[in-house]
Amino acid sequence: MLFQELLSGVFMIEYRIRPLRPEAHLFEVTLTVAEPMPEGQAFSLPAWIPGSYMIRDFARHIVHVQARCHGESLPVAKRDKQTWQLPPCDGPVQLQYQVYAWDLSVRGAHLDTTHGYFNGSCVFLAAMGHEDQPCQVAIEAPQGHAYTGWQVATGLPRQTGSELAFGLFEAENYDALIDYPVEMGPFEYAQFEACGVPHWVVLAGRHKTDTARLCRDLKPICEHHIRMFGEPAPMDRYVFMTLVTGNDYGGLEHRNSTSLMCPRDDLPRRSDEPGKVRDGYRSYLGLCSHEYFHTWNIKRIKPAAFTPFDLSQEVHTELLWAFEGITSYYDDLSLTRTGLVSPQSYLELLGQTLTRVYRGQGRHRQTVTESSFDAWTRFYKQDENAPNAIVSYYTKGSLVALALDLTLRNLTGEQTSLDDLMRVLWQRYGQTGEGVPEQGIQPLAEEIAGTDMSDFFDLALYSTEDLPLAELLAERGVELHWRSAAGHADNGGKPGKEGVPHLGVRLVPDVMGAKIAVAFEQGAAMAAGLSAGDVIIAVDGLQATTQNIDDLLSCFLPGESLEIHAFRRDELMRFKVQVETSEPSTAFLTIAKGGLTEKGRRWLHAQ
Repeated sequence: MLFQELLSGVFMIEYRIRPLRPEAHLFEVTLTVAEPMPEGQAFSLPAWIPGSYMIRDFARHIVHVQARCHGESLPVAKRDKQTWQLPPCDGPVQLQYQVYAWDLSVRGAHLDTTHGYFNGSCVFLAAMGHEDQPCQVAIEAPQGHAYTGWQVATGLPRQTGSELAFGLFEAENYDALIDYPVEMGPFEYAQFEACGVPHWVVLAGRHKTDTARLCRDLKPICEHHIRMFGEPAPMDRYVFMTLVTGNDYGGLEHRNSTSLMCPRDDLPRRSDEPGKVRDGYRSYLGLCSHEYFHTWNIKRIKPAAFTPFDLSQEVHTELLWAFEGITSYYDDLSLTRTGLVSPQSYLELLGQTLTRVYRGQGRHRQTVTESSFDAWTRFYKQDENAPNAIVSYYTKGSLVALALDLTLRNLTGEQTSLDDLMRVLWQRYGQTGEGVPEQGIQPLAEEIAGTDMSDFFDLALYSTEDLPLAELLAERGVELHWRSAAGHADNGGKPGKEGVPHLGVRLVPDVMGAKIAVAFEQGAAMAAGLSAGDVIIAVDGLQATTQNIDDLLSCFLPGESLEIHAFRRDELMRFKVQVETSEPSTAFLTIAKGGLTEKGRRWLHAQ
């Protein structure tokens, strides 16, 4: 009945999607084009999804494609890996296909008997030549008594049905259609307002969350970002969609929503101490803050190369450091600016970011603009040597943003900051829809600073030299310290024991022992011949695991030798390793004895 109701409308492009067989992970999509192209209608599916810069070839999940015109079958020819072609037909054409949905991530589609989720990029074929036409979408529930409690959460504008009900939705064009992810199933939800805009919190999966506290804590974050760019907000409602699992983590931004995944232990519990933010919850709030900031910075302020998107192939830009790096800077900074965490807690997070950047030699081999440009083939396709060869435009970009913020403040006597630069970007590019040119950030920064900033941008963007962060932070009453790693699980951010022997590796658990995920250059393990993929099973004749290897190594003094047994593939090998303390590349920050300076307070408490 729902599909007949859909066909009675005036939309030229109409979709119906329903969970055909949840147990087989299949969505069924029916696409109707009222006026197909005279030469024959073609259909295509994106090869990648905005916000995740890797070719994913979503079309590989499409099965069983068939077409009809006036009730008669039409042949369907495949033109390339993601394009289908119909012959000419006088009148509406209907394409029906199934999508295999078993990608448990924020980027794809997932369906089973407990829930359904999809991004439009991997389920909705575009009717080529009609991409600018408005679309109508019928979202239907799976059939069967077991699914009577299912609901729908999405940012799609609704035409029919009550809030959270299945029904008819619409989008202004294809680009908008694929930017509204959909969650369906028996989820929990709550609502709050930020600057007058209703915000929905949707939690799918098993959890015991204090949703009232979650809403209370998300509200000031959202209001902080809205007020920084200026009211009114660019959306009339917003949806936080989180799939709660045992240990998954990630997020992807959309125009009026975000898709998130998090471990259930990261969510606030009713048993938590009032006012205390556990490390996992701090991480989740930072993730929400990051994706929400993207509502402005990448969804509306975007590179010229993405205006419009070409979703059929890679689109290179050197500006991801600004869109992901600046967003990564503000995500945690906003937590202390809103009072959700203390300044020292924020500095702990900043110390962890510094540690991630400085622990690998990649920062000396790739600039942050090169990292941005090569996201498609290097950052999103990292191998075991990545920390030695590349730098992250997220983490290094956030340090560039920090240095830019503090430098702008210094140059203008605290009269302007990165906040002002973001507002100018919003006014000139976000609100106008014009794309930011590849070298468009520096002229705006110089404009608000009132001086030439070539030296800063040459250093920060086009060289592999380290940024002068210690000096910039010291002026604000923050001291940057460096030490060696206190163990293989030491992520930095806090003071730690010095002089601990270290192999210079990153380890992950393995059923046989401790597997080397990364062997860092200049580390003892690499010098001895150990490699990524090797599984350490014994240290000087004693069984080794990721849990006890630091204790085993602590029995040796720096400079002493020990024997390591490890499997490489199915071969048992022995290595003579001279243990050393790691390089002082683990960072932590402290507030100076005299406290934050006035500059420091203006930086950490700015609005």
